[in-house]
Amino acid sequence: MKLTPTVPTGCNGIGNQPPRATGFQSAWSLVLLTIFFATGCGATPPAWFRPNMVKATKEKLSAQREQQVATIMLAMFGTPDDPVALPETGLDEAKLRLAAGPVRSNIVGRKNGLYREHCAHCHGITGDALGPTAAFLNPYPRDYRPGVFKFKSTERADKPTHSDLVRLLKNGAPGTSMPSFALLSETQIEALVEYVKYLSIRGETEFNLMGAFFELEGEEDELPLGRDFLVGEMLTPVTEKWAAAAGARIPVPEMPADLDLVASVAKGRALFYGDKANCVKCHGPTALGDGQANDFDDWNKPIVEWKKEIAGEKDSKFLARAHRVLDGDALKPRTIQPRNLRLGIYRGGRRPLDLYYRIHAGVNGAPMPAAKGTIPPEDIWDIVNYVRSLPYELDGELGADRPMVARDRF
Repeated sequence: MKLTPTVPTGCNGIGNQPPRATGFQSAWSLVLLTIFFATGCGATPPAWFRPNMVKATKEKLSAQREQQVATIMLAMFGTPDDPVALPETGLDEAKLRLAAGPVRSNIVGRKNGLYREHCAHCHGITGDALGPTAAFLNPYPRDYRPGVFKFKSTERADKPTHSDLVRLLKNGAPGTSMPSFALLSETQIEALVEYVKYLSIRGETEFNLMGAFFELEGEEDELPLGRDFLVGEMLTPVTEKWAAAAGARIPVPEMPADLDLVASVAKGRALFYGDKANCVKCHGPTALGDGQANDFDDWNKPIVEWKKEIAGEKDSKFLARAHRVLDGDALKPRTIQPRNLRLGIYRGGRRPLDLYYRIHAGVNGAPMPAAKGTIPPEDIWDIVNYVRSLPYELDGELGADRPMVARDRF
């Protein structure tokens, strides 16, 4: 049985005909022109998912290969206005439809289009962190497509649990432009969480499809279109990781009830500045984030590396295309700044448990390493207690009025 890669039927007037132009951009130009003439100049054309042009261009996919990926993605995931959730994704399509599409209310007044109302202006329609406000924000919004999430209760390489995403939406990410959405109903929160998963699964599947071309034998330009390949090999490895997240939660030992807090803070300080934890390397001798600050996270690093690669490119046509993609389909790379621990602002949550997760597993996608395997689990609580004491530390080196002054120098 084959999963036929056709464009989902909808109000866009293009029926089941796949894009016939060459390449992602030209294919979508044809689609949008068709929609424009079908709906008239006074109507708003449906939204569309941006193809991953950085990956496609970097890997030098042919126009035919780009077009096939675009067609398969439409068949497997639909459009921003008409999402598709194959059973193998484990996603709830009813929740997706509540979050997807333009902002509107149904006949009983229920709000729809939640993602576009609350999230797309930063994270982008595609979840690629290319929303209209993204370039002005520091740090940049999260790009969901690689399936990498920083703040979670699971091991470093694992997906976040459902409750991790719910908590982040409700609490926001302090110190960033990500606000709290605690005023939304539970139903709306659940719909947005489901849609974030959908965008992430979609992005990783697209990435897998592009990579699959390099395993083809000879000059063959077509990927297999059977369900075994598209679902079994491209989609299922992604969805299995999401399904396994609940079982990957980090085991956390109880903090001793009779803990001597003063002794724990002193032990944590020794670990912070010692060779084992070596937190001082990045967070700095004053814990103001004044250590190593010339590294990039996993979202910026590929762009930096690709720019270095194309610096010696001899093909002027490819070089011009690469620069167009870098200018229009990627944000300008920024170094990642270590956290200033004197502020008491923790992006992944301020609970002691949240700090334990960060120290135990590190921060996925960031240079922050894991203490797991280096520091005994029970000793991580000592580092947590020391970190929590830093905004209030008065030891003669930094007086009550000096943390702000020192921070401003960095």
